[in-house]
Amino acid sequence: MNFQVTVLKVLVSYPDGFAVMDDLKRDMALLATSGRDWADRTRRLAARVPGLDIFSQGLVVRESGGWKITDEGRALLEFMEARGAAGQSFEATPAEPSPDAAMPSLPLPAERARRRRERRERRREAAERARAAAS
Repeated sequence: MNFQVTVLKVLVSYPDGFAVMDDLKRDMALLATSGRDWADRTRRLAARVPGLDIFSQGLVVRESGGWKITDEGRALLEFMEARGAAGQSFEATPAEPSPDAAMPSLPLPAERARRRRERRERRREAAERARAAAS
């Protein structure tokens, strides 16, 4: 899981983009334990913005016991989530230009099928264990 992307995603979901630390920690813990999909998604989004640093780039500010996303943070998040952004990089501050961030390639169909089979098998095994434990 990419911590900084998760912070941006959580903050943007709050009214005015502000969350107190307890709420922020709770939401981040929930997302961190939600499974591999979230970790993969945040990793993909972060790959579009190499060198992301939400505080030094002014994307998130600390305010009265919590954190708040800035307009620049919202713009960056929109950029990361835009489907057409592959191969582009976003500069939040006028620092050295970073190399273009390329999207990772999609898994081949055979690999997707193998993963699907493995997931199905793990679910079946978990259901069998649950039935055995219930009896």
